[in-house]
Amino acid sequence: MQVNSHVIDDASDMYVIAEIGHNHQGNVEKCKELFRAAKSAGAHAVKLQKRDNRALFTREAFDKPYDNPNSFGETYGAHREFLEFGWDEYVELKRYASELGIDFFSTAFDMPSADFLAKLEVPAFKIASGDLKTIPLLQHVARLGKPMFVSTGGATLEDVRRAYEAITPINKQLCLMQCTAGYPPEWNELNLRVIESFKREFPLAVIGFSSHDNGIAMSIASYMLGARAIEKHFTLNRASKGTDHAFSLEPVGLTKMVRDLRRLRIALGDGVKRTYDSEKLPLTKMGKSLYAAHALSKGQVLKSADIVMKSPGGGLPPYELQRLLGKRLAVDVRAEQALSINMVE
Repeated sequence: MQVNSHVIDDASDMYVIAEIGHNHQGNVEKCKELFRAAKSAGAHAVKLQKRDNRALFTREAFDKPYDNPNSFGETYGAHREFLEFGWDEYVELKRYASELGIDFFSTAFDMPSADFLAKLEVPAFKIASGDLKTIPLLQHVARLGKPMFVSTGGATLEDVRRAYEAITPINKQLCLMQCTAGYPPEWNELNLRVIESFKREFPLAVIGFSSHDNGIAMSIASYMLGARAIEKHFTLNRASKGTDHAFSLEPVGLTKMVRDLRRLRIALGDGVKRTYDSEKLPLTKMGKSLYAAHALSKGQVLKSADIVMKSPGGGLPPYELQRLLGKRLAVDVRAEQALSINMVE
């Protein structure tokens, strides 16, 4: 699949999505700061979340009291509305992301939000784990014709197959993301080998990893298992107010993750064992060659006691020992002189 200029396939680097979500706390300038930090860290994309809150939630859920340290409103609806950006903010943020040279898209939680993002002409769409079973939404977004990243937290293989079969006849640009919908999950719940299962079961899809764990090592493991897109929650400060900050990566962590993923792809190489120029000097210093154990005379027949293996290397390697034993010297040899095949008859 391809998002803007980024081709995502088996041979590519990991496509890194910095999931900002609502870690911007409803502040456009803070959101821009997060964009800058994500770009500086090497992320390929930044992502928000878009909801039409009044249409999405029941009246009871919208009006439910929401009194906790992470609340930005007295009710859950007021909390969500405080964090929600509208058209003008999205236009400004899209322009800013373009200036930075980083992809910008969002999770669509409902059809009005999907249409909002389509009008904005985002380069891709994200679908949250909670909507894996919302087939009408999946098909609606698929018809918009842009790449789709679909999380699979809490799902069975049957659930994932249902979504795959709903999307791919309409839109082949699909990334299925292994995900565990804990925030954060226990380590024994990550089940990274599902990535391998997805690669076998869903050959038309790119496979990714939506990582809710609070470290960076699992991204390396996921790449080795076949994931080529990763979504990591991102913040400027893990102690900030909001439910997602505590398990998000800060800029230093995201920078290290991107660095290690890029190094990994290069380090995997092509599987052909070879000697590199950088190895020659150290291996000469550490290796061994065949040397005269003591002064030897022309015409002398070489025995084991006449030959020693010593460093440095670079001369006749020890595996050639049998080619010398029992042979008659054609020249005089001083003690600890490097031996060679042309010294014997």
